[in-house]
Amino acid sequence: MAKRTRRKPFRRDTRPQHRINNFIRVPEIRLVGDNLDAVSEVAGKEVSADVYPTRQVQQWANALELDLVEISPKADPPVCRIIDYKKFLYQKKKKEKELKAKTAKTVIKEIRFGPNTDDHDFEFKLNHAKKFLSDGAKVKAYVFFRGRTIVFKDRGQLLLLRFLKELEEYGAAETMPKMEGRRMIVMVSPNKKKKK
Repeated sequence: MAKRTRRKPFRRDTRPQHRINNFIRVPEIRLVGDNLDAVSEVAGKEVSADVYPTRQVQQWANALELDLVEISPKADPPVCRIIDYKKFLYQKKKKEKELKAKTAKTVIKEIRFGPNTDDHDFEFKLNHAKKFLSDGAKVKAYVFFRGRTIVFKDRGQLLLLRFLKELEEYGAAETMPKMEGRRMIVMVSPNKKKKK
């Protein structure tokens, strides 16, 4: 009879991403931030972006009911800020989400030809390429040479050049057709004005 193996329960890592409060164990830190005026009031003296003893800064953070967060641990001395840690994490996550939304996702559609593709198939695939380019996707067109058809490289090149000529108003070729193994490939990027 087979022996049952126990699975370990899934545990989410609950450790903070940054060292905070009592987890900062270096003797001195560099304090930075935009709330140094409030820290000055608690400290009873002028506090600027400078190096201070860690325990003293932790006391100021406790008095403000905020967290001392290590922003740059590799600096000498480490750089810290007195902030609300949960709010800091929330804003950081929000910024990352906004950046991710702003980055355009590039979609690449492939269109495959053979060296002996007839006119009807060519038109059919050309219409698909026009649609892809007007939707803002890149088109990777290639001629695949199977077996002995590798001797018809010139036909494949003419086919791709004709394809590029037909798509001039929709997109531009990034490079001229080139061989990669048994494929002759060309990439077509959409024109900016045609993008939706």
